[in-house]
Amino acid sequence: MNTEKFSGKANIYEKYRPEYPKAFIDYLYDSAGFNRTSTIADVGAGTGILTRQLLEKGSRVYGVEPNNDMRRMAETKLAGFNNFYSVDGTAENTRLDDRSIDFVTVAQAFHWFDALAFQKECMRILKPGGLAVLVWNSRAAGSELVMENAEICKKYCPDFTGFSGGMEEKPSDLSIFFKDGSYETKQFDNKISYDLEGFIGRNLSASYAPNEKETNYVKFVNAITSLFDRYSVSGKVAVPNVTRCYSGKVQ
Repeated sequence: MNTEKFSGKANIYEKYRPEYPKAFIDYLYDSAGFNRTSTIADVGAGTGILTRQLLEKGSRVYGVEPNNDMRRMAETKLAGFNNFYSVDGTAENTRLDDRSIDFVTVAQAFHWFDALAFQKECMRILKPGGLAVLVWNSRAAGSELVMENAEICKKYCPDFTGFSGGMEEKPSDLSIFFKDGSYETKQFDNKISYDLEGFIGRNLSASYAPNEKETNYVKFVNAITSLFDRYSVSGKVAVPNVTRCYSGKVQ
């Protein structure tokens, strides 16, 4: 099941997954209507990477996450925020009250959801006029580094079908989800620099990446290390990355 794809990966996910750029957060709070009094459902919240950035703006945030490992990590990391509420729920059954939410956010997770069932749930929990925002940190597809990284994943990760870069390959899901198929698309530069540990960790944090008990693990790590060595400068490698978001109404 999709809810178990990240079991056992909470520590590495929290440590090596990037945050979202300041320009994206500014867009939410300067243009999309978010403010410090907003009540937000961050659905598929994982370890709470986006959740934290919303909490830091003062908003009340319900982090909805079905995976026990990921949710417990978020609860630990976000324990200092009085405006954070952890919820054991799914995208299709958030367990939140009817019409209790101003905004729904989804970071790196919408492609795991049943789009129609999630739409119905958003219609139930959002207040009238409420907005949904879907966002992905995405490797730049045209980069030689990224293409070689993908070839390594294809070779050593049986479940790899491509990096989750947004909804370019599944736009029909966006048309199904948003009201009348209407939504706004925004893109923000978000180049990320990694040392060797970070580059390996980012690759191992993926749902399809092998764990230490799998036969391909050492070969995968060695291949990623070789890739880093070819592209690194002064012990760092810069990965071209963009942040893509899609926002609109669902009712």
